[in-house]
Amino acid sequence: MNNKVTIIGVGSVGATIAYTLVAGSSVSEIVLIDVNSEKAVSEALDIKQATPFLSPANVYEGDYSDAAGSDIVIITSGVGRKPGQSRIDLAQTNVNIIKQIAPKILQYAPDAIYLMVANPVDVLTYVFEKITGLPKGQVIGSGTILDTIRLRTRLSELYSINQKQVHAYVLGEHGDSSFVAWSAANIAGVPLNDYGSAMVDTSILPITPYSKEEVEEYVKKSGGKIIAGKGATFYGIAASVAHIVNSLYSGVDSVLALSSMLTGEYGISDVCLSIPCLLGKHGIITTLTPKLAEDELAKLKLSADTLKGVIEKVQY
Repeated sequence: MNNKVTIIGVGSVGATIAYTLVAGSSVSEIVLIDVNSEKAVSEALDIKQATPFLSPANVYEGDYSDAAGSDIVIITSGVGRKPGQSRIDLAQTNVNIIKQIAPKILQYAPDAIYLMVANPVDVLTYVFEKITGLPKGQVIGSGTILDTIRLRTRLSELYSINQKQVHAYVLGEHGDSSFVAWSAANIAGVPLNDYGSAMVDTSILPITPYSKEEVEEYVKKSGGKIIAGKGATFYGIAASVAHIVNSLYSGVDSVLALSSMLTGEYGISDVCLSIPCLLGKHGIITTLTPKLAEDELAKLKLSADTLKGVIEKVQY
């Protein structure tokens, strides 16, 4: 890999992703592409001038031809979600934008790994893979990785434990039909349901009582709450995307909750949604199908049907 990343769309999310990559990754070259070239130039200059204290990366504004040789192309272009608006409401508008971008970028970076971040991410990941004809694994959606870190953040607070010790996933759609795979949740290998009883002295690190419904509500409503207060969410998704990029460059395979085209997993096909994926330097190597509880499997299938219903309504 050349450690070259192209970011298409330099709004709050795209610019923050670029900065986060420079702040803590192995990326050496970042191309910023946006219809507002003046903003892209300004963002690139602002980030580049921070590099003496960060990582020595070359950050610049460019056009699609400058994406040639990119290892990874990150797509954030699209209309942002407004307060009270669901991700699905954005579907057709942002599908139209992706339809314009796809042939232009594919002309110059046909071998890149494509990471879709724009919403509704599952629908756009599906559309991008269908209209480009790229193989499964080369097109990735950020999916529920953001929901997953929101979940882990909340559980770490409730259990008074380091966030990195919490292992739990949100699966399905990055949206209202997502769900927590409670059956697979654990802290440092100890199943969540057994963690309290496994502690010899709970008075040292007390566990805050909670309900699963409250936690799922926290995960699903966090994005809307942030948007209502500051207009957009970008730190969490930027950290998530940087983690995906670093995982791709590391050469060490990682398991992440990402959106990809399902081809029979859990009996689901022809839709993109998030289940655990084994990510390697060339993209998604394979998907994983850990055993889910019956109600969780039903929720996953409901999520798939929800997304298929949206895909049927958009023109691509």
